[in-house]
Amino acid sequence: MGLSRFSRLISFLYCFIAVLVGVYSEENARIFHDRASLLAFLSGVVLDPENTLKSWNSSGVHVCNWSGVRCNNVRDRVIELDLRSRALRGTISPAISNLSFLRVLDLSGNFFEGEIPAEIGALFRLQQLSLSSNLLRGKIPAELCLLRELVYLNLGSNQLVGEIPVSLFCNGSSPLEYVDFSNNSLSGEIPLKKDCELKELRFLLLWSNRLVGHVPQALSNSTKLEWLDVESNLLSGELPSGIVQKMPNLQILYLSYNDFVSHDGNTNLEPFFASLVNCSNFQELELGGNNLGGEIPSIIGDLSTSLVQIHLDENLIYGSIPADISRLVNLTLLNLSSNLLNGSIPSELSPMGRLERVYFSNNSLSGEIPSAFGDIPHLGLLDLSKNKLSGSIPDSFANLSQLRRLLLYENQLSGTIPPSLGKCINLEILDLSHNRISGMIPSEVAGLRSLKLYLNLSSNHLQGPIPLELSKMDMLLAMDLSSNNLSGTIPTQLRSCIALEYLNLSGNVLQGPLPVSIGQLPYLQELDVSSNQLIGEIPQSLQASSTLKYLNFSFNNFSGNISNKGSFSLLTMDSFLGNVGLCGSIKGMPNCRRKHAYHFVLLPILLSIFATPILCIFGYPFMRKSGIRRPLAIFNGTDMEEGELERKELKYPRITHRQLVEATGGFSSSSLIGSGRFGHVYKGVLRDNTRIAVKVLDSRIAAEISGSFKRECQVLKRTRHRNLIRIITICSKPDFKALVLPLMSNGCLERHLYPGRDLGHGLNLVQLVSICSDVAEGVAYLHHYSPVRVVHCDLKPSNILLDEDMTALVTDFGIARLVSGDEGTSANDSTSYSSTDGLLCGSIGYIAPEYGLGKRASTQGDVYSFGVLLLEIVTGKRPTDVLFHDGSSLHEWVKSQYPYKLEPIVEQALTRATPPATPVNCIRIWRDAILELIELGLICTQYIPATRPSMLDVANEMVRLKQYLCNHSSQMIEEA
Repeated sequence: MGLSRFSRLISFLYCFIAVLVGVYSEENARIFHDRASLLAFLSGVVLDPENTLKSWNSSGVHVCNWSGVRCNNVRDRVIELDLRSRALRGTISPAISNLSFLRVLDLSGNFFEGEIPAEIGALFRLQQLSLSSNLLRGKIPAELCLLRELVYLNLGSNQLVGEIPVSLFCNGSSPLEYVDFSNNSLSGEIPLKKDCELKELRFLLLWSNRLVGHVPQALSNSTKLEWLDVESNLLSGELPSGIVQKMPNLQILYLSYNDFVSHDGNTNLEPFFASLVNCSNFQELELGGNNLGGEIPSIIGDLSTSLVQIHLDENLIYGSIPADISRLVNLTLLNLSSNLLNGSIPSELSPMGRLERVYFSNNSLSGEIPSAFGDIPHLGLLDLSKNKLSGSIPDSFANLSQLRRLLLYENQLSGTIPPSLGKCINLEILDLSHNRISGMIPSEVAGLRSLKLYLNLSSNHLQGPIPLELSKMDMLLAMDLSSNNLSGTIPTQLRSCIALEYLNLSGNVLQGPLPVSIGQLPYLQELDVSSNQLIGEIPQSLQASSTLKYLNFSFNNFSGNISNKGSFSLLTMDSFLGNVGLCGSIKGMPNCRRKHAYHFVLLPILLSIFATPILCIFGYPFMRKSGIRRPLAIFNGTDMEEGELERKELKYPRITHRQLVEATGGFSSSSLIGSGRFGHVYKGVLRDNTRIAVKVLDSRIAAEISGSFKRECQVLKRTRHRNLIRIITICSKPDFKALVLPLMSNGCLERHLYPGRDLGHGLNLVQLVSICSDVAEGVAYLHHYSPVRVVHCDLKPSNILLDEDMTALVTDFGIARLVSGDEGTSANDSTSYSSTDGLLCGSIGYIAPEYGLGKRASTQGDVYSFGVLLLEIVTGKRPTDVLFHDGSSLHEWVKSQYPYKLEPIVEQALTRATPPATPVNCIRIWRDAILELIELGLICTQYIPATRPSMLDVANEMVRLKQYLCNHSSQMIEEA
């Protein structure tokens, strides 16, 4: 009996062990299956330079701990693969379909090419699929309709073609909530048939494709829709009133740049606006660039007070602007330009206190400009051009402290330019041309240093002299004072307008000579002084200019000899008409009478005999007294300033687009070394073995970039400092903009702060302080000494490069200014967008808190970013890590430890930044230096901008700390 029990017990144990072994084997098989699938996917991927997927190649790391991989807790199956923005290249392997438990697949923001694998349709558990912002081609696979649990689908910003598969939208009761196929080349109709229902749909983004037909009626079943964007397609038909009427949650509706018409034979807009009245959270409406007719109905004032933007521009809308529109009290943008509107501008504008941009241009509006515009405190852009407005410019504009662009040209305005406009201290563009304005140019307005793009007062009745205060406009691109009654002489002080490209003073009664200094303007391309009463010779400085392309001296009283050399080689007689005293070698101009030849023989002889003693006796004391000794130092090589830098640049030849293509292997993915918000950076080697970095601006930005790109680059080239990266040259075509920079051998600071295995140990404290000192000096130069004041706006470790000697060079300090959008920037934020333009200035974690409140970019913002950099170096924490885990900023986190809880931070900093062989007697000095870095970082990141030090003060403090650390460390090492 006992033996029988024992036998049964043994049998049970065998069975139990067999079951355990089976379960364990099955679990291993599952893990092996997912591991093999991921490695097969990896085989089609070209890894980024930093190899962010290196954990995948490590045999000791469990698959669930691989970067970007997440497993479920029960069966150790891969349920999420998130590899967004890893700079990955290659193709998407069909093997990814073997991850049968996958719920989230996100490969967005990379450089994947090829087609979307149809096998993805086998991932029947998939809930989120995002392949956006890649280089994918081909059609959208119809097999994606098999993903019955899919909630989020984003294929936007690729190169997809063909029609959207019908089955994708018509596969039963789809749980889809988010669909984004935008910015591709998709064609055909929106495939939503009568029997199709997307009841859970909340976001439908189809903008920038080639879709045709009507907005499908079946979309009215999507009653939860919040965002509908079909702009920039080829859609037609009446506005979809009946559809949007059934969408009470609608917040964003973009229908711009299609071929829509209004109701009742394109005469009635009221049904459409009535259909939106019940959308209580409605925020943005874009209808621009269609063929909409009819009047703006008064019911527009009944739309949700949440509405912040209305675009009705470029249509056929007629009638007057209804006063009821003023009930939209939270509106920030109102665009009614390029229509057929008439009548006067409503004076009841005061309630619209949040307005920032108003476009009423290119209509037939009449009457006076309402003074109520002056009661809108945040108004930054006012465009009333090309109307029939009369009366004078309101004095109330003086209240508009945020006004940046004032465009009143081509109206019938009269009176004088109000001196109170001089109080608009942020004004960048002022265009009052083609009106009937009289009087003198007020000195208060002429002294607006903020004017940066252009000043146009032409075709008015202005009189009096050209104000000397105009010379303060050192960032002005164009100045047009033509066709007035201005008198007196042309001020020589205009030479201070160093950024001028275009200067037109024609059609006045100006007298006296043309100043030599005008020809010395470094970027001047066009000069027109025709139809004045100017006398004397035309300055040789104009002929010697390397930038001038157009000149007009006609109908003055100029005299003297004109050659066809230099910039004059491009001119014809048309540029010199009506000047009887001119002679020379321009075709059609009379020849000059020769002077006696012996004058030209004797002059060099006399100069050779007397020049040297005269210079010795009189020249040197004068030069010494006048301080003109610096060129001698340059010549002797004791100081590399402007002259030597110019000579140094000559070794770099002009680089064409073809040469850049050749140097970078056709901008191949293997040459890509970085990406940012403005484009990609490629490494390359020129034929002479010069190593370069090419920053190619994003194609969409390059296509829309302002015409001042070359000028901005030239201005930036003037900001020369040992700690600023130098622009070698630029390549500018209509659809291609690139900066060519030296390639830095030690990469960016970020690589060294967060080193991988290839870099080994990070930087030591002496190196880090030296780098921070370099950065502070470079930024201080931008703020205080640069020929044009520049605010960096994106100071962070990836924008700090290190040369072969580990000297830090700040880069990207001019990129934002090059691609500034239509709204421009303020006078003092030369390299940034303002937050009111839709973008914050900088990168998350480094952005000054005041930018989030709508403040403009400033030097204090750069000081804040530098302070974050110091705290990041000391703590070893990315500012985004603190934001993510704690909800507070890096400043707040460090401040909460100050001063009594800093010891762990200091110890960790010493561990990271102290090489193994560092003498013990150096540690105390280094500890003090770390504490000083923390305190300086906290001071720089104070919440109130006015309480932060200037970057000049910061640079002086960093230089002092650098010298202290280097001197004491070297001394103690020698003693040891």
